[in-house]
Amino acid sequence: MFLSTLAFALANVFVKQVSGIPAMEVVFFRTSIASAFCFIGLYRAKADWWGSNRTLLLLRGVFGTTALFLFFITVQNIPLASAMTIQYLSPIFTSIMAIFILKEKVRSMQWLFYGIAFLGVLLIEQVDERISVFYLVLGIVSAFCSGVAYNLVRSMRGREHPLTIVLHFQLVGVFVGLISLFFQWKTPVGWEWFFLFLIGAFSQLGQIFLTNALQKERAASVSIVNYTGLIYAITIGWFVFGETHPTETFLGMALVVIGVLASVIYTNRRGVVEAMDATTG
Repeated sequence: MFLSTLAFALANVFVKQVSGIPAMEVVFFRTSIASAFCFIGLYRAKADWWGSNRTLLLLRGVFGTTALFLFFITVQNIPLASAMTIQYLSPIFTSIMAIFILKEKVRSMQWLFYGIAFLGVLLIEQVDERISVFYLVLGIVSAFCSGVAYNLVRSMRGREHPLTIVLHFQLVGVFVGLISLFFQWKTPVGWEWFFLFLIGAFSQLGQIFLTNALQKERAASVSIVNYTGLIYAITIGWFVFGETHPTETFLGMALVVIGVLASVIYTNRRGVVEAMDATTG
């Protein structure tokens, strides 16, 4: 999971390195490279790439691509650590949307934790002049779309091969990204070609490491490790891009992490307690 978090952080660094290239063009290159890896993996696994739940796969691709596009815009225009912090709201939207998609319940204590996390985001926006309301809203919508996409993935658990689900997300990105090239294209120059390749490569590595972690450890434990990505973002943003943050911004980041992690841990423990009650009952 540490390797996964590092790989995604490095991918985000290279997204910021190509800030002069339109975000949807970056999505096109990222998803094209990842699609190639997915096809290779599916061929080796002798799995069906087309899938059987095509409507759900399409929706997962649409929401995932939208989330990725908006996230890339925020990474290119606001400090790296702040963009990642806003994206960390996605587990909250995952839980909220699960009420409607998976008919799951959200307990009153979880709403308190969600409020703490949102308070942290608002604090970051208020004290950092580099973060406008526009990019804050884009980041929140990105996190929302990620939450919807994750619920769609969960709804297909055991019904589709994991790589098939990932592939359809990539294919939607390729299709939408290709169309966007006819309206907005900027030819990469020099190292930008290599950076675009690294975005796709590191993103795919991060996905592979994440999948392995989820298969070998409890989701709650994996989620906790995921937040080390904020440390990478702060450190890399400082060394590579010269990004500094007011003290209040760090407080806001801490509130977001505390709120989301508290919700994850609380939900996990409630699940254990309910399982024990069902067993003893």
